[in-house]
Amino acid sequence: MIEKIQGPGQPLRGESAAQSRKPEGGQNAFGSMLREQLDAKARGAQTVNFSKHALERAEERGIELTPTLMDRLASSVEKAQEKGATNILAFDDSRAFIINIPYGRVITTMSQEEMKENIFTNIDGAVLL
Repeated sequence: MIEKIQGPGQPLRGESAAQSRKPEGGQNAFGSMLREQLDAKARGAQTVNFSKHALERAEERGIELTPTLMDRLASSVEKAQEKGATNILAFDDSRAFIINIPYGRVITTMSQEEMKENIFTNIDGAVLL
């Protein structure tokens, strides 16, 4: 038997249209972050992407991803590239980010509380934000 293929935005079988929608807050946050990334690329600036895991951790841990923070992370990536680093710990007094430099991707984030007893492995550089 051949089944109809669902197009984008169509609800899954047995799911109402209301159930298939994503929360508005997530779409707005994603949309604004996407616009910032595209604007930065248009200016020729280095951009930093967040893995799904890192975005979830930032939200859980109350780490706000502001334009200023994004610029500081992008600057950290540029500095690390110049030195030949591949995985860095970028941190300040209240938060830390593990970043894969070749992809410019934040792998995970943590708050000050979680940094206290953690050991950071598989990094070859550290940058103070």
